[in-house]
Amino acid sequence: MAGVVVCHGSAAVRERLVVTSIGVPSLAPVRAAATADELVALARRIAPTVVLLDAHLPGAGPAEAIRRLRAVAPAAAVVLLAGPEDGEALDRALALGARGFLAPDVGRAELAAVAAHVQASPAASAAGAPAPAAPAGPHAVPSLQEAAPSRVEAPVGARPADGTPVLTKREIEVLVGMSHGRSNAQIGQELFLSEDTVKTHARRLFRKLGAADRAQAVAIGLRRGIID
Repeated sequence: MAGVVVCHGSAAVRERLVVTSIGVPSLAPVRAAATADELVALARRIAPTVVLLDAHLPGAGPAEAIRRLRAVAPAAAVVLLAGPEDGEALDRALALGARGFLAPDVGRAELAAVAAHVQASPAASAAGAPAPAAPAGPHAVPSLQEAAPSRVEAPVGARPADGTPVLTKREIEVLVGMSHGRSNAQIGQELFLSEDTVKTHARRLFRKLGAADRAQAVAIGLRRGIID
């Protein structure tokens, strides 16, 4: 590991995440940045393995921060620090190659899971292209929820010409778990996601499918050939 950079606009959140990350030996060294400029400067000196990035980063914003980071550290695994209400920011980040998202109050165990997954599944090639999709740590994006998408993830609500809802790879995995009768907690264990992250994916796929609950979502998924 080349360490983790915690990039967050809130000093309190940043400091808490630094302390939490220090408790995960595989994430050492731990560095902190308050802005995109500071993040890029740190990455130029030593390219980080993981970047925990504020979904509400002031100034340049998270999307621009990812673009600039990619120019100096293309293999860094970016994990957005976001909540369920940050779907739009998450979609943009995923489209730029982010591995997923974590809640800002993420704990040590989840960070350790993220580190283990990143070590086992590098996020990008030397050229900076996203690697094939693979499950990631908790909260992904774990969330590391939407680990290394193999394609640009469709925006929430997006539909192709035939009107079939487009689900992300992770949403399909969650839907498959539902079709097997698994609980959110069980799905999270299988996908290395927190239960809250699974719930977030469930809400998003319900909205895309126009489903009121799990049973209806599974029925729609089977009827439209989204799952087998």
